Amino acid sequence: GSSIMKKIIIIGAGAISKKHISVIKKQNYKIELNNISSRKFEKYSKSDLKKLAFLKPELIIVCSPSSKHFDHFKKIEENFKNTKVLIEKPIFEKYYNIKKKLRNKYYVGYNLRFHPVIGFLKKFLINKKIFSINVISHSYLPDWRKIDYKKSVSAVKKLGGGVLLELSHELDYLKWIFKDIKILYSFNKKISKLNINTDDALSLIGKVKKNTLLNLNLNFFSKILNRTIKIDGDNFSLNADLIKNEIMIMNNNNKQFKKFLNFNIKDTYKLQFSEIMDGNFSKICTLQQGLELMKLIEVIKKKSKK
Repeated sequence: GSSIMKKIIIIGAGAISKKHISVIKKQNYKIELNNISSRKFEKYSKSDLKKLAFLKPELIIVCSPSSKHFDHFKKIEENFKNTKVLIEKPIFEKYYNIKKKLRNKYYVGYNLRFHPVIGFLKKFLINKKIFSINVISHSYLPDWRKIDYKKSVSAVKKLGGGVLLELSHELDYLKWIFKDIKILYSFNKKISKLNINTDDALSLIGKVKKNTLLNLNLNFFSKILNRTIKIDGDNFSLNADLIKNEIMIMNNNNKQFKKFLNFNIKDTYKLQFSEIMDGNFSKICTLQQGLELMKLIEVIKKKSKK
């Protein structure tokens, strides 16, 4: 790394900011890290913000609850310029119209794009004829974090929690790989006994391209962890597992395995951070893509049968 001190500001003090901090501390750059809690940032006056902008940070990472993202985005846009800003996913808690010309460069933290399984699928599926895509993401919210799940952002509607926003990773990589998704039917609400006031299940049927069927099933009340993508196409079927980091491909009677054994989900944050710092962008979710995804999420909400 170079000897120039790079300044990074992280807004928010929850689990996700801790992930970013642990990645940043392992970098070989000289980094001066300034971590500001979301509440403290809320209270910042014009002069506090001026002082912060005077530091000329290389990067600001927004890890506040998603219901605060828009507010924090506006504050950053008014007070900083020529700064890279990574907003944790989902970009906002709903769709906002953002003007095209902005003073800073914004990105969204869909780190699963940096998972080798997703990277492999994106390349492998180019020009393949696909019949159906089945995506499952099941987990158990109380196991997600060290803190009491009832107090987590995921459990609280007004903080932008709920399975649809929290697990929008799945929707993001589907859009990244397949571009357009048309939603035909969606079911999105709370159906378990978890002590939360947000949706905990999403089941949707859609299509990508003209005739590729998409089935997506998300929940965070399942005690059996499952994060898989099953794709059936012309002369191939595959099963990709984001927890085991492996893909099984069947052609005729021929089984092939792709394994990414020493890969850890934390590495996705490392790869995402490197891409931002090095500035050769190939995978990172752009502001525009983050907003398009929010549009899709609004459609899913509207289509959900009450």
